[in-house]
Amino acid sequence: MYSPHEKRSEPFYKPPNSAQKTSAEIINEARNSLRTLKTRRPFTPREDQRKLFGPFSSRTPDNRPPSSFSLHSCSFESPDSRPTSGTRLSPLPNKPKLPSPEADDGIIASFPQPPLHTVPPRRPSRTRTHLLVATSHENILANSGKHQIEGKSLNICKQTQFIKEDTTEEDITSHSLNNSATQLDYNIYGNLEAQGKAEETSYPQNIKKYGNIGGNKSKSPSPDESKALHREAESSGNESETEWERSYWNENISPILQALEEAQQDENLEDLCSLSVKLWKTLDDGSMLGKRCKRRSQILKTLYKLVDVGSDRLGLTLAKLILELRVSGKNLLNICKLVFKISRSENNDSLFQSDNMMGVLLEVLQNEDAQANSEAFLYCLGTIKFLSGNTVLLNELLKKQAVEILLELMKQIIQFNPVPEKLSSNMSHLLVQITATLRNLADLSQSRPKFLATNALMDLCMLLERYIHDKDICTNVSRILSKFSLYHDCCMALADCSNSYAIYLSVLNKHPNKQDLLVRIVFTLGNLTAKSDMARKQFYELEGSIKTLLHLLHTYCDLDKKTQSSMSSAKEKPKGEKQPNEVEDILIKIVSLLANLSVHPKVGEHLAADQSCVLCLMQILEYKTIEQCDELVINTLAAFSNLSYYHGDSSVITKRRMELSNLLLPLMLSNNMEGILEATRVYGNLSQYQDVQDFILEQNVYKFIVTLLDSGQQDVCFYACGVLINLATDSNKKILLKKEGAVEKLVECLRDFGGSDWQLAGLVCKAFWNFMDTTTDVKLYFGFEETNKLLDLLSSFLDEQIVLDCCGNVDLMDYQRECWEVEFKPVASLLLDKIHNHHSYLEPLPGHA
Repeated sequence: MYSPHEKRSEPFYKPPNSAQKTSAEIINEARNSLRTLKTRRPFTPREDQRKLFGPFSSRTPDNRPPSSFSLHSCSFESPDSRPTSGTRLSPLPNKPKLPSPEADDGIIASFPQPPLHTVPPRRPSRTRTHLLVATSHENILANSGKHQIEGKSLNICKQTQFIKEDTTEEDITSHSLNNSATQLDYNIYGNLEAQGKAEETSYPQNIKKYGNIGGNKSKSPSPDESKALHREAESSGNESETEWERSYWNENISPILQALEEAQQDENLEDLCSLSVKLWKTLDDGSMLGKRCKRRSQILKTLYKLVDVGSDRLGLTLAKLILELRVSGKNLLNICKLVFKISRSENNDSLFQSDNMMGVLLEVLQNEDAQANSEAFLYCLGTIKFLSGNTVLLNELLKKQAVEILLELMKQIIQFNPVPEKLSSNMSHLLVQITATLRNLADLSQSRPKFLATNALMDLCMLLERYIHDKDICTNVSRILSKFSLYHDCCMALADCSNSYAIYLSVLNKHPNKQDLLVRIVFTLGNLTAKSDMARKQFYELEGSIKTLLHLLHTYCDLDKKTQSSMSSAKEKPKGEKQPNEVEDILIKIVSLLANLSVHPKVGEHLAADQSCVLCLMQILEYKTIEQCDELVINTLAAFSNLSYYHGDSSVITKRRMELSNLLLPLMLSNNMEGILEATRVYGNLSQYQDVQDFILEQNVYKFIVTLLDSGQQDVCFYACGVLINLATDSNKKILLKKEGAVEKLVECLRDFGGSDWQLAGLVCKAFWNFMDTTTDVKLYFGFEETNKLLDLLSSFLDEQIVLDCCGNVDLMDYQRECWEVEFKPVASLLLDKIHNHHSYLEPLPGHA
């Protein structure tokens, strides 16, 4: 600190060039002139209807799957499409060659025709009649020494025409039996006695309706015993039904299927639901879920028919059971469609809450092949996306590892499709649903550690880079990143992503007119640059980064002016009543990003010297009032506050300081305290110039500045003191300040805030020092009462113990002590000596900008 008798010509605001700055001085400078901004997170409107792709999607209706469709039992494929005969034909040794439709000479060859005479009608046997009824895989021959041949049934359904679903394990066994040396002698019109015997033991005869299902006295095996039996059967390689399986089916499962058919005929919804749940539990107890049940096809046929009942409650119960039976192909698609259709109504969310359906859907994503079942995955993911809009279900998804499962699926799609241009539309549709669900999960604070632990933010940046042409994917990813950029740990993770700033810049250049995408990328950059000086430097050093930002600033500034002109007849919206419109919101984020970037000295000097930047910001203050959009105006003022700190010869703000001072004047007269505060900060930097000081006095701005000392807010008093320090360097101005009661208010400010804010206390002492420029000044501006109050306060605050007494937060103890030693103690000591020896001559003390 300089001696009080050392002659200095520099004004109080100018920092000493030779003095090495301490950390407290750096903090002080940042508080006086530079600060970063945080803006409100972009608003995401809630969609009125649940659809795969919302109304703002870039996908046109003709190139995206439908969200509405009809679904009936006939939509499902039968797991069974072969005849019910227990035999299977051996492959023909020589495949016949059919004549081509057109011979070489141009004559069309005729195909073999059926005989003209008909077979005499004969009454079918009882066994044949039975064979025409839908059955399941079973041994149709009794164990009487004859070969057991496993067959499939043909379901004759009047309402549903079935097609073969897929090849099962039974096909392999049947094929090996067909190729064996022993063949079954079978007459199509004949009767099989052994089959008749098997028929008699296949099903229980007297099934009571609903109530006594599974109520026989036979003991069912425990789950452990069931699993042991299944493991034994699988290890032996025998796919035939075991004695235990046949018994368990006849005694427990078959009665439930019979009851389901009867309940469907009676249209008894309650019984259908309860029976479906009972069937699931029975299968689970017998370890027959998945594809382990030999008569799985018969169960599925019964369940498919129940889809026509049309109940959402029953449909969801059926869907859970069918999915746990591990269907595939078209049936998997139709079940996913069924669940999707049910989930489209928010009223059905409670149905999903009461069951483990969320876990079943997530298992589909884990167990099935995304490429082979892309359309089924689409509707499955669409369902999960809808349900993630419900807070209760969203928390359930988080508990069931949805974040990890979805991220793993996302990475698989990226790995399978390294070239985005060759990505099928179905796979890109999946990414839209995945990122939309992750966006909802990102709202939960508990999900943040999961995203960080899985390195998800880096994967999302990679996804953003690879699918930069897909606006929907980019928009969803930008929403996720913007949410996480509010947190320090996530910002650090994003900053560590290689090439992340280049990716954000590429998105800005690629989609300058996609407003909902643009605003979130700029918002993310604004949060990153608010927390890290390295982020400011890295983004600034990207080629064309500032040029892109300024182009966007001009584009949306012009668009905002046009929008405002077209609505000039409308009334101004009251503060807080309405959110900024889309264009205003983009401007808010761009200006905030520029303000944060300007904290870096190199960037700040560049922007302050850029005429297009400064003029565009001034233009915002010209056409936009604080009543129309307070956040935009306040952010613009904050940008000017940071840029006006750089007052070199190249600064456009320095050259246009009087124009800017005039633009600030209406804001000082407004009722918006935050706007007044920001305008005061700008005046604090501009008031180092004599012409600006004269303007402040001529326009009576100084009266508002003195009044701010009564605000009771530390920051407001702090910035008001900054202006008063500069004004107090002129004797004529000090007289006007004294008349406004500036000295008395400064004493009160020191008394109220001195012990809790040593930076503010030091600034008040600097203002007093400039008021005591000469011996005459001491007697002129300080009366007996003010002098005694000031002496008492300074003596008390210079006591080192006062730091410990006034600091209630132990964590801030070191910081408070440093501020006290650097910001307050040196100036207060000199000021105390001056008051005791008011005849000595002192020049204005050098201080900080």
